[in-house]
Amino acid sequence: MHSSLQLSPDDHALLDGRHGEAAAFAMRLLVRFAEAVGAEELVDIEAAHIDGCLYLGEVSLDFVERMVSWGGRVRVPTTLNVGSVDLIHPELFRGEAELGRNGARLMKAHEELGCVPTFTCAPYQTIFRPRFGAQIAWAESNAIVFANSVLGARTNRYGDFIDLCCALTGRAPYYGLHVTENRHATVLIDVEAFPDGDAGSICVAAGHAIGRRCGDRIPVIRGLPKESSEDDLKALGAVAASAGAVALFHAVGLTPEAPTLEAACGGKKPEEIIRLSRDDTRETIRNLSTVAEGTALAAVSMGTPHFSIGEFERLMPLLTDEKAATDIYINTNREVLAELENRSWRARLEAVGITLVIDTCTYVTAIIRDMSGAVMTNSGKWAYYAPGNIGVDVAFGSLAECMASARAGKVVRL
Repeated sequence: MHSSLQLSPDDHALLDGRHGEAAAFAMRLLVRFAEAVGAEELVDIEAAHIDGCLYLGEVSLDFVERMVSWGGRVRVPTTLNVGSVDLIHPELFRGEAELGRNGARLMKAHEELGCVPTFTCAPYQTIFRPRFGAQIAWAESNAIVFANSVLGARTNRYGDFIDLCCALTGRAPYYGLHVTENRHATVLIDVEAFPDGDAGSICVAAGHAIGRRCGDRIPVIRGLPKESSEDDLKALGAVAASAGAVALFHAVGLTPEAPTLEAACGGKKPEEIIRLSRDDTRETIRNLSTVAEGTALAAVSMGTPHFSIGEFERLMPLLTDEKAATDIYINTNREVLAELENRSWRARLEAVGITLVIDTCTYVTAIIRDMSGAVMTNSGKWAYYAPGNIGVDVAFGSLAECMASARAGKVVRL
């Protein structure tokens, strides 16, 4: 293969082993990857986020523990995505003992490389939130799309092992979404919002449509409710990245690279216009559920991506003294958990039957106690993945509907 990749003196020093065997091995892999994607140079990164701490078999451990044995250390601040177990509440894990042991071992091995034990799919909710324009190397689909779209940082979709190679070298291939001219939208999504529509549901519907119809093209969305919050945009990006290969979207007037439609498109006209009517939105939301109103529930699961403190603020007024008829699981991260304790909210949440799941997520590992019935969620991503991942029927609804349904023990529509 002909390569036009130009390496700096520091890159050669890494390749030559002057910074250790782990860094040299990582750089060799990174160079091959850069050549395969046609990058002409590497770029310094400010941060990395690693998706490979979720145990998927022996190869996961082999790769990371080899780096540990070579004395590897990450060269930039590096956060970790969810693992296979909740290290704070290990008793929640209901899977095979060996899988649990290996999952915990893999998580700890990443810490030995100097990674920060955030264990969250929402690193943008931590102190490691990247600045606008920062060159980073993030894995985990929702984190990638959020960083690019909502924060205006720059990363491609990096997968397992390559994300860690970037962290160990502090470098990434300069191609794709790292490059300004590649970040312009080519597809316009026109959303017909409506006064009685919940902004969160409209954003989830828009994200689902984008994922299914845009592939890896960059969309710009016009017409989202002005009150759409950062958490609404988080939900939009998460389902768009799940249903498709979207790594960046723009929302006119809401995201930093889209003050206007013209700016988002780089001054060019969009190649395609997709119109999302009110009926389209309602149908998309309906189709995220595999069961009807009134269906008995085994559990409610929320926080995919991880619940933010803002989402807990919206949840607290919905709590009553009545204990839920079904189990409620909320996935969140250590930083948010600490804030819940500071506000004395954790005890209140647990008193009404809510289980806080840290370090992992209920759709990727065996946490949910009762799998005999349907599970309700307010997450488009959870609704998209859970039927295939853990084999449950799903009801999708708003936060208020999820809580009302948990108290009733069946799917309730408000």
